[in-house]
Amino acid sequence: MEVNLPARPGSAFATRGIVALLAVIALTTLPGRALAVPSFAEQTGMACSQCHTVAYGPALTAYGREFKLNGYVFGEAAHFIPFAVMAQGGYTRTGANLPDIPAPHTATNGNFSVDQVSLFYAGRLSAHSGAFFQATYSGPDRHASWDNLDVRYARAIAVGNTGAVVGVTINNNPTIQDLWNSTPAWGFPYIGSALAPGPTAAPLITGLGQTVLGASAYAMIDGHFYLEAGGYKSLSDRWLSNTGLTADANAHVHGLAPYWRLAYQGGGRERQWSVGTFGLRTEIQPDPTIQSTDRYTDLGFDATYQFSGEGPHAFATNLSLIRERANLDASFALEGAASPSQNLTTFNADFTYSYQRTWVGSLQLFNTTGSSDTTLYAPNPLDGSNNGSPDSSGYTLQLEWVPFGKQGSFGRPWLNVRLGLQYTGYSKFNGGTTNYDGFGRSAHDNNTLFAYFWVIS
Repeated sequence: MEVNLPARPGSAFATRGIVALLAVIALTTLPGRALAVPSFAEQTGMACSQCHTVAYGPALTAYGREFKLNGYVFGEAAHFIPFAVMAQGGYTRTGANLPDIPAPHTATNGNFSVDQVSLFYAGRLSAHSGAFFQATYSGPDRHASWDNLDVRYARAIAVGNTGAVVGVTINNNPTIQDLWNSTPAWGFPYIGSALAPGPTAAPLITGLGQTVLGASAYAMIDGHFYLEAGGYKSLSDRWLSNTGLTADANAHVHGLAPYWRLAYQGGGRERQWSVGTFGLRTEIQPDPTIQSTDRYTDLGFDATYQFSGEGPHAFATNLSLIRERANLDASFALEGAASPSQNLTTFNADFTYSYQRTWVGSLQLFNTTGSSDTTLYAPNPLDGSNNGSPDSSGYTLQLEWVPFGKQGSFGRPWLNVRLGLQYTGYSKFNGGTTNYDGFGRSAHDNNTLFAYFWVIS
């Protein structure tokens, strides 16, 4: 998974806070008897490829979605250690040198980096509950903080002839709880360089991770209809500090931000598909000392198709469109926007083919369009816009070798490696093709080659 953490000063207190948080979760949620050794794979006794479409990684199979839906509780292992360690990084080269170094101790181009090292708690807590928790050390920032959290309780019920799985989730990143890889938190690409530039504009639903905490109730009816509703609230500055963040990361969500998800899935053993919608309604206080707010409504539509038969070939495709409407009354009054009415639309389509779950090729097309605003999107080296437009478009090509994680793999389930080449090309960046930032940089100058490693044990 890709985690882009904002630059934050190091803090021994913050690091101790993460360790304390891990300890609290372990001590307060584990069953009374001591547990002894696993990951999700050891808990279930199956290979990683049982749950993941490509040996291991975020993209889930039908079985993986059932495992998550039912609260991470499948498996007969009575004793296990539900911890894992992951590292990601690689070599990054952009089409032209950056105007400044992307992080301390780096150059303006041609950088090798360890982007993140993560510690996971992932396992069953009781007969009906389980948890996924991640704490991450950012190599470029040289700082640790909490990362994704999803704690679940689920049960299977029957009402007459209708069967359902119902549950609740507590999590800190809208869509992290989702079962499909067409929503932002687990969407393609699942890894990316922490040192490469990216477009400035994105829907708010993609940017609240780790700064909010929410709960929702969900139900999967007859294995086809999925419904979920809940909401998110901002975390206090003190809470953020205790988890490795700072007050600068506070999104200042005013009140409760309602979240909803509806989906229908179909298909059989080898082929599965889904269509759905999701959304978030959020009020943000850009100046927390003033009651005036900006209001965002993010409405998404998504679809997936997946083939994962017994043979050597497998493929999956995901589509996502998010439409955001924003009323920036507060920012407009504070001269932070040239107009109070804004809209933004993002579209993503990705296709992945794998041979023997080992040799993998992927293609993604992406496009962002929206209202022009010369205050929100002002000229600035690299990340600015010369014409006030947020429009960006391009593609990502990716080739991977994933040698382990299958049923007969060496070191199963603890040895997992993904090695890959990723190339991202831009036809438009922050509103333009040439001199898009007002300082002479072109969109293709941000084209990025990323040769990466991704290991987890």
